[in-house]
Amino acid sequence: MSAETPDFQLLGKASSLPESPEAAVLERIPNPHPGTPYVVRFVCPEFTSLCPVTGQPDFAHLVIDYVPADWLVESKALKLFLGSFRNHGAFHEACTVEIAKRLVDVLAPAWLRIGGYWYPRGGIPIDVFYQTGAPPDGLWLPDQGVPPYRGRG
Repeated sequence: MSAETPDFQLLGKASSLPESPEAAVLERIPNPHPGTPYVVRFVCPEFTSLCPVTGQPDFAHLVIDYVPADWLVESKALKLFLGSFRNHGAFHEACTVEIAKRLVDVLAPAWLRIGGYWYPRGGIPIDVFYQTGAPPDGLWLPDQGVPPYRGRG
């Protein structure tokens, strides 16, 4: 894929949900402002995966923040990648960190963090956080905006 005319496999074409996260294609596009520190945020309030033991669905609210270097993730490809977890069995920690590491591998961002705010399983919510290091100096970084789980209280 060239910087002038990216050769997309997914964008602008009919695309079905990948069978697994490993089969999912994450496409990238050139950053129009390389060298400028800014935050890109993706929020997935209805993320789902499967418990690897029971096969029951698990639900999370994901917030992904990253500072691009040379590349941006193409949003349709990200949506399909995240959707590929629907039939994927893995614990909360594995899903959350796998998403972050895959994005880091594809984008090589200046910085990335993910907050996985998982809804209760067995009465206990599990929140999983990962980041690649300290955010760049001087970066305006908003709070992820997800309050701690309080149930119906």
